[in-house]
Amino acid sequence: MPMRLFNTLSGQVDELVPMDGKELRMYACGPTVYDYGHIGNFRTFLEIDVLRRFLKLSGMPIRHVMNITDVDDKIIRNAAAAGVPIGEYTPKYVNAFFEDLDALGVERPEIIARATEAIDRMVELIQKLAEVGAAYRTEDGSWYFRLKAFPEYGKLSKKDLSGMEDGARVDVDEYEKDSARDFALWKAAKPGETSWDTPIGRGRPGWHIECSAMSMKFLGDSFDLHAGGEDLMFPHHENEIAQSESVTHKPLAHHWMHVRFLLVDGRKMSKSEGNFYTLRDLLLKGYKASAIRLALISVPYRHQLNFTFDGLVDATAAIDRLRTFNSRLVKGTFADGENPEVQAAAKKAHEDYLAALGNDLNTAEARAPIFELVRLSNTAMDQGKFYQSDREAVASVLASFDAVFAVIEDHDTEPMRRAVEWAKQEGRLDDVAPELLAQQSLTDEAIDALLAERDQAKKRREFARADQIRKELTEKGIIIEDSKDGVRWKRK
Repeated sequence: MPMRLFNTLSGQVDELVPMDGKELRMYACGPTVYDYGHIGNFRTFLEIDVLRRFLKLSGMPIRHVMNITDVDDKIIRNAAAAGVPIGEYTPKYVNAFFEDLDALGVERPEIIARATEAIDRMVELIQKLAEVGAAYRTEDGSWYFRLKAFPEYGKLSKKDLSGMEDGARVDVDEYEKDSARDFALWKAAKPGETSWDTPIGRGRPGWHIECSAMSMKFLGDSFDLHAGGEDLMFPHHENEIAQSESVTHKPLAHHWMHVRFLLVDGRKMSKSEGNFYTLRDLLLKGYKASAIRLALISVPYRHQLNFTFDGLVDATAAIDRLRTFNSRLVKGTFADGENPEVQAAAKKAHEDYLAALGNDLNTAEARAPIFELVRLSNTAMDQGKFYQSDREAVASVLASFDAVFAVIEDHDTEPMRRAVEWAKQEGRLDDVAPELLAQQSLTDEAIDALLAERDQAKKRREFARADQIRKELTEKGIIIEDSKDGVRWKRK
């Protein structure tokens, strides 16, 4: 299954293939662990996860590196405000990040690189840049990259930077997105800041040098794919290219993938707008992690996603439809034989959804044939024209789909439980939806036991007790569905 993906560098959709013909080497910018991740961050991680899963399904070996930025201006500022060293401040947010990834079903990269564990490589790279005249030291002991030493600067973002200031410098990580000035490679130590003793002086790395050093450490001077959010294209990724290629004279990455950030209710997400959400905020409102995953990947990665709560409700309904059908498929009893119409539909759905993903990762187009297959199969079942061979064919398609989308198999209970426990620890119980709190007192086993008791009560014609059990479960957000295939339940 070929993968054609838009390449920011070339400006066109190119086939994504390993340079060595064997293993795809990819680097994806990870989190800066100064706070909890928000849904804009996670949209990027999810789209990269979909790509990774599709490539694996296609049989392509992957060497995926993701960095953890655990030293930068924001971290130092927040740690200072908390009165602790950054080594004590960041673990909380590193652990939270991986818990959130697990909740969303994001696979772990093969290599997770921490900036604070690669200081030596950063220093070596800065020394090499100084040797070729692309880095210089200032009076205070800081080191800067000389933009004029890299004439190709701007080739990724396609910005015209011919009028950039020569020699003007910027030393903070969160500077203006349209600036083009000599940027900090190494920041001289300041009182109270975390710093390292090195051959180039005591200090700490700038943000941009971290990714260059870590990507080349694990993937070599030149690799296949570099991915990240669109906000990183300039200046961060542009700076990575300049730093790395000034030393190696090779393309840092042959393919660049950028995921667009999202809007919330049509507006830019921000705390001042009151529309800023972390994953945990949404879980505490009672939304399932699987629904959040599907909502965030529902629009192709190069398109603007407008995140709304109505969209979350739609994603929840879509997942319920898939899971209800899958339960019917697994638990049903079907006669031997096959329905040619279902067989043909299963084959077409499989081909169409894979083709959509292979065409620039079109997740919206990939969903459509799966839901059409579900509709047709449900109709065939209702008419008694669905057979054992049809179940095998359709189940195979659903398994393939879920290997990429990861929403059919239900893993929602544990993220909800962890979110409530976290709210208790953080003093945020007032933010937890009442139904969610009620649900947490019921394990899956307890629900099954109550439904078994309800079934026995109905058989004994004790309908008042059966109705009482249903009412109790309903009040705690448990939806019960009685069907000819048996009783199904789900958490609201």
